[in-house]
Amino acid sequence: MKVSREQVSETRRTILKAASRLFRERGYESVTVAEIMKAAGLTHGGFYGYFASKDELIAGALADVLSRRPDPTGDLADFAAGYLSAAHRDNRAGGCPTAALAAETIRLAGEPRTAMTTGVKRQITRLSRIVPGETDVQKRRAAIGSWAAMVGAMILARVSDDPALSAEILEQTQSWLAAKAKDQGCATRLGRVSRGPSRK
Repeated sequence: MKVSREQVSETRRTILKAASRLFRERGYESVTVAEIMKAAGLTHGGFYGYFASKDELIAGALADVLSRRPDPTGDLADFAAGYLSAAHRDNRAGGCPTAALAAETIRLAGEPRTAMTTGVKRQITRLSRIVPGETDVQKRRAAIGSWAAMVGAMILARVSDDPALSAEILEQTQSWLAAKAKDQGCATRLGRVSRGPSRK
């Protein structure tokens, strides 16, 4: 029986979704193609009808999950509060792919690196819309610094086997970012906006 293009696309999306969750939870090397296909409700033998290799699957899974991120809402403090939460820390499989997989993606070449890079660029652009700043340069600087702080804090909080330290890392980074967002006098360092009219 011939399979329609729509069915092929839907099955591919199902595989990508299963792969994304398993990769974020356990890492690339610890997850086999057979496990991914099983999680997707499919047989191992069908994998190569959709992907040429595991690296192609990794790249596709990254591109898919990174492209589905919702745009940040509210201000920087609101976004940081949600990102730097215990619930996010404890939900690796459903959480931020950058925090979960960036360190592993460094060791890969080609399409996976490109997919992660595209995701980083997109997130910086999105955050630039909600951070304070007088100019585009200031906003981009604040977005980069804030994103780096949040991703780094999430990685450190997850790697710590000391629950108190893990919680402190999240809380203090969130508090630091919130303070910076309110500090109108830090425009030259982190893109803080003054109370005066905006200048382009």
